[in-house]
Amino acid sequence: MSETKGYVSFVLHAHLPFIHHPESEDYLEEQWLFEAISETYIPLLTNFEMLVNEGVNFRITMSLTPPLLCMLSNKLLQQRYIKYLKQHIELSAKEIKRTRDNEQVNSLAKYYFERYSKDLRVFRDKYHCNLIEGFKHFQDIGVLEIITCGATHGYFPILYTTEQTVRAQIAVGVQTYEKYLGRRPKGIWLPECGYVPEADKYLKEFGIEYIITESHGILYANPAPLFGTFAPIVSPGGVVAFGRDLESSRQVWSSINGYPGDFNYREFYRDIGYETDYDYIKPYIAHNGVRVHTGIKYYRITGKTEAKDYYNLHWAKDSAERQAGHFFDSRTAQINYASNYTENPPIILCPYDAELYGHWWYEGPYWLYILFKKIYYNKSNFELITPSEYISKYPIMQECTPCRSSWGANRL
Repeated sequence: MSETKGYVSFVLHAHLPFIHHPESEDYLEEQWLFEAISETYIPLLTNFEMLVNEGVNFRITMSLTPPLLCMLSNKLLQQRYIKYLKQHIELSAKEIKRTRDNEQVNSLAKYYFERYSKDLRVFRDKYHCNLIEGFKHFQDIGVLEIITCGATHGYFPILYTTEQTVRAQIAVGVQTYEKYLGRRPKGIWLPECGYVPEADKYLKEFGIEYIITESHGILYANPAPLFGTFAPIVSPGGVVAFGRDLESSRQVWSSINGYPGDFNYREFYRDIGYETDYDYIKPYIAHNGVRVHTGIKYYRITGKTEAKDYYNLHWAKDSAERQAGHFFDSRTAQINYASNYTENPPIILCPYDAELYGHWWYEGPYWLYILFKKIYYNKSNFELITPSEYISKYPIMQECTPCRSSWGANRL
């Protein structure tokens, strides 16, 4: 067994704008929630359960924002999601018939039929339409840490000019968390990772111990942190700040050389909503007849070409497994290097939008599942950890004022 020289902390930011129109079913925006449930939230919960059942000890942190919690708990939206699933089961059944003369596409149509059917069983029968309880279960058993966010995802670097607005964002974020999760949050994902020192006193007032912020919020702190983003810092107001690691982020986020651009992965932009006969697809697109994504996609990225090849599930899994190995090896080398220069074992913080995993990068949840198994079984020089666990282990840290920052373009 290798000596633990450092830690890796995954933080997934689960957030969607609040969309709810009880007066009509004609609003396409509600589909954003339904797509995220099928492509991100259910796959993550399913993989967490598999890891637990397989005896894999892992750690992950997720923010569940107040708008998302309110939508996930809404009874009408829950019933509309079930209707969404039944429509997709119906459509994929028709696709099995339509594509029967093309073996490759037909196997994918059968895959989508089985996947949407499974989503219905998981959502309705396993979780009784309440995915919040699913996430809460994994927090209660200690493998998931759930943190909060601002009430409406309001951007603190703008709102702080009226400080009571920032206070209200934090207060409602904490209160909403308590309402649904039965405890107080220890951490907060600052909306857009937007940090302002004026928020510290309100974060402390409502019991927030730590924040997730952008890399330069740490790197340009005053005074300059001795260990960069490989260690958290604590503000004069007593709030601990963790900064995004640039190298691990680039490997996942980059549109040029990031993992999601692998040619074997599913092509997001080729969807039967745009490509099948209009009269055939019309019952499954927007109410006003506009073609939209259905979620049924038959092509892989292939390359920068319009002539896409068919998606192959086995090839996609092979790529995900290979890239999980690359990420594992990269963090091992990074920890080996950083541990020579930090006072405490270094921490590599890997924050991402949760919806990247599954919705935009269809294979992302599987990649995460394989990576967590690899970390557990390969006994490397690092372990997975949550930010609050790291604070408990290493409470002594450098005091610095984080830089005003966000993770927008040009730090704006």
